Amino acid sequence: MKPLTPKIFTTKTRRTQRLEDKGFLSVWSLGSPPLRSPATLLLNVRKPSAPNLRALCVFVVNFAFVAFAKADGPIALWYQRGGNPDQQRILQKDLVAPFNTAHPTTPLTLDVLAGGTGDKKIRMAVISGKGPDIVMTPGPSTTLALVQSGHLLPLDDYIKKYKLGTRILTPVLKTGEYQGHNYALPRTFETMVLYYNKTLFDKNGWAPPKTMADLNALAEALMAKGITPFSVGNGDWRAANEWHVSVILNHYAGPENIYKALKGEIPWTDPVFAQAIDVLKDWYQKGWFGKNYFSLTGDQQALLLAKGEAGMAPNGTFSFDNMVTAFKQTGQELGVVPFPTLREGVPYPLYAIGTGSTMSINKNSANPEAAAAFLDYLYSDEFYDRISKDWPGDWNLPLTSINEEKLTKNVSPIFAKTFSAFAKAVGEGNYGYTTWTFWPPATEDYLIHGIEQVWLGQITTADYLKKMQEIFAKELAEGKVPPPAPR
Repeated sequence: MKPLTPKIFTTKTRRTQRLEDKGFLSVWSLGSPPLRSPATLLLNVRKPSAPNLRALCVFVVNFAFVAFAKADGPIALWYQRGGNPDQQRILQKDLVAPFNTAHPTTPLTLDVLAGGTGDKKIRMAVISGKGPDIVMTPGPSTTLALVQSGHLLPLDDYIKKYKLGTRILTPVLKTGEYQGHNYALPRTFETMVLYYNKTLFDKNGWAPPKTMADLNALAEALMAKGITPFSVGNGDWRAANEWHVSVILNHYAGPENIYKALKGEIPWTDPVFAQAIDVLKDWYQKGWFGKNYFSLTGDQQALLLAKGEAGMAPNGTFSFDNMVTAFKQTGQELGVVPFPTLREGVPYPLYAIGTGSTMSINKNSANPEAAAAFLDYLYSDEFYDRISKDWPGDWNLPLTSINEEKLTKNVSPIFAKTFSAFAKAVGEGNYGYTTWTFWPPATEDYLIHGIEQVWLGQITTADYLKKMQEIFAKELAEGKVPPPAPR
């Protein structure tokens, strides 16, 4: 890695402001005492002769350059999504080791935090002026709060330096923008798809649905055979509720109407959204979700589908690994298609953009240049080739270079086909909006919990959407709504 230039210390971070206030550059983190500024050094030496003065000035300038430019030492990433021992070994092998080999003076240290509490730990550390150099968040709404509180560095210069604007799909890259600057890069590129048991479908002569009429007929045929239409549940992740709200809003109401609502141009009480929620309620009450929705875990959902006890599963691409594992156990064949269009005028295929986590640079990082170099590696074909082979699904980066032929070398053909189609659709502007990426936090929270009351008949669709609109309007006025990908 090239040495840092003095320019980096012109950035108005808390760290550099402290340096300016004190008049010296602190390098205690490097194991040395503080270095006083060149001006202070000059005041503490005897007046030299003219030739010696020139030599001294050259020395002082060079010394100052080295003091300002050199910022070796480790950089830290706290991985907030958790990981089992095998996944942690993959991260060390594919992420940490290659980066550290290429950057021995600024190695990456990785701490894998518990998935349920990792986000809170990172946020509390960053807000207190500490925390890791690379800040990982669970999505744009969390990122936005840290941007508004002044804890993240703008990434615009680094995006230009490393040409990340040409390497990351534009609509997904723009999810990290705020008031004309980019503060976060999307780590995950995910969407909702329809998994199905291809063995079961082939046996019965069924085809994957593309329309609402197809889906209704297929669900009736499945239930006539005692097979649950959708293998879904929230037993180990209550927020799974919003996956189904995302599906119905995008594929029934449509992305154009969602965009208008997120911009505050139409309310969530609009009839098209009410119709969509009524369809979702109808699915639940007709038994399409099975009898154990509130206890079924992710692994159990995948296994029911793989056994043929359920026919389909609306789920995220982040569940690819679980699905593949379950189908290997049963020896049956997995199928994956876009979710069908549910209303005339809504395009097919359509993929809702999801960003399950983001990467930013801590404003208090002692070495933002090294953190940016890590981001350069993270969004490289070199890293993606490694991680897509070892950990498919959860590390699907939104790279413009994704294509089916290239992916097939490292992953299964069905994975390659799904993600290349997703990337192609987004590149062509054929995308929608997931709730966990584009909804503000309080609205999202109510969306997740309130839909259960709708399903159980405790409140009406009108009540649900009225309260959602009230919460959303307040957050919109407070500037808490992440910027929706443009249309």
